[in-house]
Amino acid sequence: MASAIEVRRSSRRRRTVSAYREGDRTVVLIPARMSAAEEQRWVTVMLDKLAAQESKRVLGDAELAERAERLSEQYYGGRARPASVRWVTNQNTRWGSCTPAEGSIRLSHRLQGMPEYVIDYVLLHELAHLLVPGHGPRFWRLLEAYPRTERARGYLEGVVAADRLPHLPGARSE
Repeated sequence: MASAIEVRRSSRRRRTVSAYREGDRTVVLIPARMSAAEEQRWVTVMLDKLAAQESKRVLGDAELAERAERLSEQYYGGRARPASVRWVTNQNTRWGSCTPAEGSIRLSHRLQGMPEYVIDYVLLHELAHLLVPGHGPRFWRLLEAYPRTERARGYLEGVVAADRLPHLPGARSE
């Protein structure tokens, strides 16, 4: 993964923002007129977009289960032990689900291709349900251990919001 970020402003660029990897750095191209706050927001958006493109390789169910095991070990001391972890295609209103009695975790196929930190957050969320049912204070304290919780939640909220936007024929995403 690239470590340095270079922002290049262009007076010819009017509305579009783009990004690409160049060796060990990420180059983000933005219009010269953008404010520092807009620049920062677009850098974050474009880094997420590149990460999603780079993680298009879909994890299989076995890899997903291994990932859940590693996350449980790292954040919950190995206490959350699912009997099964798998992708499903029948969850269109939830990102994941957990049945504690069976120890099963299911993740929506809609997560495939999203940045790894988002998938990790959803896995940790479902793993936490193996330890604490419901969404009370004890549950949320478990998720506080994951440093990218708020960012992942924001990403998922953005995806939901974007899905609600009208899609105009011929409109380009920028």
